Amino acid sequence: MFLLKKIDSECLLHSADPNAPMYYKGVYHFFYQHNPYAATFGDKIIWAHSVSSDLINWIHLNNALEPSEPYDINSCWSGSATILPGEKPVILYTGIDHNKHQVQNLATPKNLSDPFLREWTKHPQNPLITPPNEVEEDEFRDPTTAWHGKDGKWRVIIGAQKGDEGKVILYQSEDFVNWTVSPKPFFATDNTRVIECPDFFPVYINSTNGVDTSVENSSVRHVLKISYQSKQHDYYFLGKYVSDKENFVPDEKFTGTSKDLRFDYGKFYASKSFFDYAKNRRILWGWVNESDTTQDDIEKGWAGLQTIPRKVWLDKSGKRLMQWPIEEVENLRGSKISITGKKLEGGSTLEVSGITASQADVEVLFELPDLESGELLEDPSEVDPQLLCSKPYASRNGQIGPFGLLALASKDLTEQTAVFFQIYKTPNRHLCLMCSDHSRSSLRQDLDKTTYGTFFDIDPNLKEISLRSLIDKSIIESFGDGGRASITSRVYPLLAIKRDAHLYVFNNGSQSVIISKLNAWSMKQAEIGLEGSIRCA
Repeated sequence: MFLLKKIDSECLLHSADPNAPMYYKGVYHFFYQHNPYAATFGDKIIWAHSVSSDLINWIHLNNALEPSEPYDINSCWSGSATILPGEKPVILYTGIDHNKHQVQNLATPKNLSDPFLREWTKHPQNPLITPPNEVEEDEFRDPTTAWHGKDGKWRVIIGAQKGDEGKVILYQSEDFVNWTVSPKPFFATDNTRVIECPDFFPVYINSTNGVDTSVENSSVRHVLKISYQSKQHDYYFLGKYVSDKENFVPDEKFTGTSKDLRFDYGKFYASKSFFDYAKNRRILWGWVNESDTTQDDIEKGWAGLQTIPRKVWLDKSGKRLMQWPIEEVENLRGSKISITGKKLEGGSTLEVSGITASQADVEVLFELPDLESGELLEDPSEVDPQLLCSKPYASRNGQIGPFGLLALASKDLTEQTAVFFQIYKTPNRHLCLMCSDHSRSSLRQDLDKTTYGTFFDIDPNLKEISLRSLIDKSIIESFGDGGRASITSRVYPLLAIKRDAHLYVFNNGSQSVIISKLNAWSMKQAEIGLEGSIRCA
């Protein structure tokens, strides 16, 4: 449940917690949590609504849902859209009722012939779902996109809490109005408190294409995504789902450590996915909060933004998901600079000039030395990668790395956000450490400058590794090794802004690396405006 006073004025789509993204009759819909009165969380959260033909350029419409009835009078919180047979979209959302209890409600479009779905009608039987006895009345929210089981019944899951236990509660319905609760939790974790914004969807085992939410057969595996409010991170579990047994069995249990899988290892929360049947892909959106103070939010008049939509698919290993920015973002690319075959000696830095470094898309492919020359890490399970990325570790010289990008950097490198790799070998495998170091991101002191990092396995015969970063004034979305890991950074430089922002490639390792190929583009503004009057944000 997050908020937005207005769309951020940067070039890529920036907004708040996505509620019910969907594709309907040639139009992409983006609903999001919004406080119309201030750039802070409030007691009258509404559903704002924007539409797009390409997921990049957006038109703001009138609000879709506002508090008006006893069952949502204290806010319309998050929910999801489901497209019923006959191309009939519906919304399930959480209302905060007159008792401050969290209940689940249904809304339907007033006019199905309107592709923009400008007006929504609340169902006369609301609330359809009230908190069951085994959860707390004020910690029961965020229904998912529903799916059809093999028995023809609709199913939906809802995040909840009982004491310190986080729960996901399953409901079934034959008509999408009358719902019955499953006698046992669909998923639960101890000592995590409330589970928010759950998401549940299948992914193909042997294809990068997306798949409709209701598909259940031997060609797919299932993903359960959990947003833990206590951690402010999104975790996901791969596993097996059997609808007639109401049973999802994850491959791994939640450990609360760096071993757990996450969509993004930086600032990324309350994400939501949907199946884009126009292009057969699963699209993921995540919300990114601010790293400055509440007073800063009030002064600038907005808070929170949205990542670039990402395509999601299952890695060939079957052990993790892959992510990549949607192809439409490439339509914003402007002037281009390329570098090929450039050797980076240990301790060297190379500026990438000729582009607008404050708003850029950069893809770089590094040629690696023999991986056996990487540093030895005896037991990676005993090492926190986030700690390994933090000072003084990030600035020290390793063997293969650190090497990568210095984004949103000042000319003298007083300010810089380093996004980089370092290669390690263990007794039985090779690992890549991916980091985003914010410790020198700004001369300002009143900021969250947490440094983020993660490990991922790499082939011992790997010859090259890629890094892509989308840079937009105060946000950097980075994707390592073709999307095997991602880290989103939120930084606020004082010097490295507009034309005074610079971009560098660097290598602090003792072993040389080669820039096999680097392409970087200046990025144009997306068009974001009110209906009938498109304007640049």
